[in-house]
Amino acid sequence: MSSLTLAARNSSTMLRRNLLHARRYPSLTLNLLLTPIMLLLLFVYVFGDTMSAGMGGGADRSAYVAYLVPGLLLMTIGSTTVGTAVSVSNDMTEGIVARFRTMPIHRGSVLAGHVVGSVLQSVASVVLVGAVAAAIGFRSTDATALEWLAAFGLLALFATALTWIAVGMGLVSPNAEAAGNNALPLIFLPLISSTFVPIGAMPGWFQPVAEYQPFTPAVETLRGLLLGTEIGHNGWLAPAWCLALCALGYFWSRSVFDGGRK
Repeated sequence: MSSLTLAARNSSTMLRRNLLHARRYPSLTLNLLLTPIMLLLLFVYVFGDTMSAGMGGGADRSAYVAYLVPGLLLMTIGSTTVGTAVSVSNDMTEGIVARFRTMPIHRGSVLAGHVVGSVLQSVASVVLVGAVAAAIGFRSTDATALEWLAAFGLLALFATALTWIAVGMGLVSPNAEAAGNNALPLIFLPLISSTFVPIGAMPGWFQPVAEYQPFTPAVETLRGLLLGTEIGHNGWLAPAWCLALCALGYFWSRSVFDGGRK
């Protein structure tokens, strides 16, 4: 059996293993998924009218729903990948990875199973949050089929990037609780991006913090694809951030995993 065939077969096995774990223990994924859904409902029904009026949309909250949803979809990905960090940490601390190391399997397949499984869960979570958003009034009637495809590609690429970062966080964490805490920035960063309010409405000293981070270019690009707003330089910044985070997370994770630091 060639190395490539072995890697593909072992990665498929690890993917099935991780999906079975997610199905048997759905509480973590559901708890993390509730965060963006609750924020969506809170900001739409509690602050929506006021925020919409402040953005020039009058008393109708639909303007703010349209503004909010793209950022919440990306925040959903960040929330879901926290579970990946916890899952990887559990594997490392409970001894199953030590067992895998003694078996004739492709070493990279363990991480590949986590990454592919997490990306699939992120996509499913985005679909669920998107369905909730559509139910409360979000519409994207002007987006073409190509723009929808580009939006889906951006979401998948962003999910892959954050997943590799989460895998690295899980590998270096001494236990599952520490892994969850280490991955909290993946939920916190969207709160200080352009997800909830435009950067121009923030205090001047705070604007660079919101602008120079991975979530804001991705939010603005997704917003432009779905709503027809101006994308500008965010169109290349968003995939550049994703590719940089993918590379960083991949080499970090492989270095820690192959080095056997656990």
